[in-house]
Amino acid sequence: MTQYFGTDGIRGEVGVNPITADFFLKLGWAVGSVLAEDGKASVVIGKDTRVSGYMFESALEAGFLSAGVDVSLLGPMPTPAVAHLTKAYNASAGVVISASHNHFEDNGVKFFSSKGFKMCDKYQHKIEKKFAEPMVSVGSSFIGKARRREQSLGRYIEFCKSTIDDSVNLSGISIVIDCANGATYHIAEDIFSEFGANITIINNSPDGFNINLDCGATETTNLQHKVVELGADLGIAFDGDGDRLVMVDSDGVLVDGDEIVFIIAKAWKEQNRLKNNTVVGTKMSNLGMRQALSSLDINFIEAAIGDRFVMDEMQKNESSLGGEGSGHIICLEKTTSGDGIISALQVLEVIAKSNKTLSQLKSEMEKFPQVLINIQTKKGLDLSTNKDLINLQQEVEKELGDDGRVLIRASGTEPVVRVMVEGKDLSLVQMSATKLAKIIS
Repeated sequence: MTQYFGTDGIRGEVGVNPITADFFLKLGWAVGSVLAEDGKASVVIGKDTRVSGYMFESALEAGFLSAGVDVSLLGPMPTPAVAHLTKAYNASAGVVISASHNHFEDNGVKFFSSKGFKMCDKYQHKIEKKFAEPMVSVGSSFIGKARRREQSLGRYIEFCKSTIDDSVNLSGISIVIDCANGATYHIAEDIFSEFGANITIINNSPDGFNINLDCGATETTNLQHKVVELGADLGIAFDGDGDRLVMVDSDGVLVDGDEIVFIIAKAWKEQNRLKNNTVVGTKMSNLGMRQALSSLDINFIEAAIGDRFVMDEMQKNESSLGGEGSGHIICLEKTTSGDGIISALQVLEVIAKSNKTLSQLKSEMEKFPQVLINIQTKKGLDLSTNKDLINLQQEVEKELGDDGRVLIRASGTEPVVRVMVEGKDLSLVQMSATKLAKIIS
């Protein structure tokens, strides 16, 4: 871990260091200076719909230009679209201004390499080392040039459509799509309606302040009600920057990332498309998913929590599919990052070809009850010396037995400790999680 970079870029409250305009100005210069060491460099910059995005876009742009780096401005764009367009435009790096699923008060920045993958630790360390130096602009003859890429949306839409069989016909299927008032608001309807589905879009009117507000992949209550109210076949929910996906079946029941990964894995296995017969998840991946994959003779590999760690394990083990219960799903044979739209299209292709409903596909995996409690804490809180917590955790694990587990960890993106308890007995799981959370709080 570096001074500024967390598990997914830099993120925090706007106006509080390091999420300030002057920091982003120098960050753009530092990143640009590192990229320019290999010769003339260029970057693409996208953002979600937060009101602060304009401020940080301008600051980063000025920083890059002062380092002699050319800048292409993409405007509001899903994070995975920036990853794809970085490679498509032959840019040296891609930049996304976003705080993902957080509310508008927060913002942040993520970086992609020239190949569309999350920037590696080596570059992050080089950037922070450069950041410690005084900021010095290149001479006037070498200042970078900026342009707006007006055709970027169309390029990304066509790319998404190309990731499923063009014979897929979704006519007769009704879908409610929740855009979280975020970066998919001007893309989702065009993509999914192209395949003949009857589309209803909700939360697609961003105003800079309503991103992720009681909507999207982290708050699906309204979507669940809307699917039932309209008698729709299913619902799709993205988060603010479009890299997460969760779904809702026709009964209004949530289908999370683990269940989506299982649905895709089973179909790809049957089609001999599941590379190396392996799926990558994390410590949080549901026991039910693990057991269901095992019953299909599919290997499961556990990565550290965070989509960049999932990606690392996928590349190391030559896997084409990985993801998290939160909805970060990586279809590596299709794209280089977690992509909510592309993941949803893979599920819709399975539905169209199998003639099964989302509910039927979901039912092929028995999900274990899982309770997750987030506790606000001071940053850097050390729980390893709390004997009461250690003893209680051991007692809980003994009571849960082989069909349950406990995971307590500090978030890599927020000042919270997450307590997760999982097992077959929901009441025992809830009671155990509450006890553990009480000691921590």
